[in-house]
Amino acid sequence: MITPAFDLSQDPDYLFLNIRVPYTRTTEFDLYIYGTDFKFYAKPYFLRLSLPGKIVEDGRERAKFDIDKGIFFVQVPKETPGEHFEGLQLLTQLLAPKGSRSAKPLVEVLNTDCLESEGKDEDEDEEEFDWHVEQEIFKESSEEKQKYGFGNQRYGVFARLQEEMGDVIDVKNPEESTSAERRQARLHAEACAFSPDHYLADLYEDEEIKRLLKYRPWWTTLSPSTEQEGETSISFTNSEKEQLRKFNNRSYLLDKVSRHQVWLSLVDILLAYSYEIRSTAGEHSVESPWTIRKLSGTLCWLESYNSLQEVLVSFGRRVLCFPLYRHFSIVSAAVRDTAVILKLGKSCVLRCLLDIHKILRESDPSYILNDLYITDYCIWTQQVKSKRMTALALMLQDVPLQKKDLELELEELEEAASMVIEEEVNKQ
Repeated sequence: MITPAFDLSQDPDYLFLNIRVPYTRTTEFDLYIYGTDFKFYAKPYFLRLSLPGKIVEDGRERAKFDIDKGIFFVQVPKETPGEHFEGLQLLTQLLAPKGSRSAKPLVEVLNTDCLESEGKDEDEDEEEFDWHVEQEIFKESSEEKQKYGFGNQRYGVFARLQEEMGDVIDVKNPEESTSAERRQARLHAEACAFSPDHYLADLYEDEEIKRLLKYRPWWTTLSPSTEQEGETSISFTNSEKEQLRKFNNRSYLLDKVSRHQVWLSLVDILLAYSYEIRSTAGEHSVESPWTIRKLSGTLCWLESYNSLQEVLVSFGRRVLCFPLYRHFSIVSAAVRDTAVILKLGKSCVLRCLLDIHKILRESDPSYILNDLYITDYCIWTQQVKSKRMTALALMLQDVPLQKKDLELELEELEEAASMVIEEEVNKQ
């Protein structure tokens, strides 16, 4: 069966569905309406949705077919008039779970009751979670399989991709190195890559930097919805909707440590994306996959962070070591941008992730990072509550980041450069 293209809208009393079914017979279709379940069948198309609110079949439902456009227009009454259905634009979440095509989960859900209790526990844990608290670093055994990817649930992927590995990540032996070893290698690579001359050139010849700092990314024009605090209403493009429908909905059973790392890596990835948008004024280039991958320790080094401070320090160091524009003000601007994205809620975050997904899937072999991270983030983001992102945004705004935190001796370098400039002026 083919899952048709579809989108949804609503008014206080009805749910409206536009279902695109070209080349089907208008006389042969079936609807199933009960509770939160909606099913549509018109050979060869089949659509099954799990809705965020209950609908009823009471004689007020309507369906008509526009033969020229190949679209069924369906109107279904809400069980509770006036109820607002949240998340109708999150199409992947509405589709019934199908399981993963790319890799088996480490934990298989055998009982939905267990899943419901797991979700409740997650909510309770996150309600009381203090983002400022650093976790104790887990002591890894060299005999254990070294994991990476979303929630650290994958291993063995790069063992099968030896030729592509060097063009995707900077880790030399991801299947054998521990997270502590990866971090030490990352810090060493950054120290070797830092160029004092490049840094000072951007510091003193900053006309282009000033232009980039004035740029207003697309999310700065949005404001939180009045319908739901912390959530912004976003209309996704047709290509974004198509990608959302392609994702296979799945459940994620993550322990508290894994959830913490998933949130921190999300911030890390969004920081890299924010830099990419600002540095290109929103116009992606052939360098965009490299920029996003290179600035994210998560994507480039399979990093697992323990605190927001670690995320910001890692991002700041990488901005000052690798891309074209290496200025601390751009680091600060990207942090502010990321806080805005998170504050606007999961729809805004999802749009950013979809853009990253598109950038990476059009780049060979960077598309591998979609399978390891971004696809799961696109699905998982639709399942979490926007208030979690709002809380994280507030925490991000409160985390201080100074030049000395980057441990690149920036203040000493700037002081020495100022002394040289002063001496040259005095000679004149």
